[in-house]
Amino acid sequence: MRVLLNGEPYETAARFVSELIAEQAPAARVAAVVNDRVVPAAEQAAAALAEGDRVELLTFAGGG
Repeated sequence: MRVLLNGEPYETAARFVSELIAEQAPAARVAAVVNDRVVPAAEQAAAALAEGDRVELLTFAGGG
């Protein structure tokens, strides 16, 4: 399926947000926003993706 990932067209076989995260950033802590809605970590495995969804995956960076 084709989604818009971080502003770019992206082709994926992922059906759920958690699967897309595993494709893109398997070792990172990631916040997900789908169609302007934050998807809490506890819901990512059940949050289904659909053709044309707008997905933003945000990784956390620390520093000091």
